[in-house]
Amino acid sequence: MTYFLVKAPLSGLIVAAVSEVARRSPGFGALVASLPLVSILGMMWLWRDTRDAGRMAAHAGATFWYVIPSLPMFLLIPALLRHGVGFWTALAAGCVLTVALYALVTVSAPRLGFAL
Repeated sequence: MTYFLVKAPLSGLIVAAVSEVARRSPGFGALVASLPLVSILGMMWLWRDTRDAGRMAAHAGATFWYVIPSLPMFLLIPALLRHGVGFWTALAAGCVLTVALYALVTVSAPRLGFAL
């Protein structure tokens, strides 16, 4: 339980720091947000918990294939905002698109020989 009580605030602190940086400088905030900080933390926690190189390799490989379908969201949201769509609607549309693309990857990957 102590381990979780350390992981959760540390992970949340990173998200809070990114939002503060973005508030001051949208471009630099975007750069920091684009860093795979959550993935790196996840890999560090997974490695600490398992020390299993095979599991780590599978996790890192699957993360790659799930990053790809998340990218169109970052094109859709600004396009919608620039066309007058409200923030919450644009965000919801971006999330719906991402979930749909995740589902497509989840179904397609095994058929294409990729293990997720």
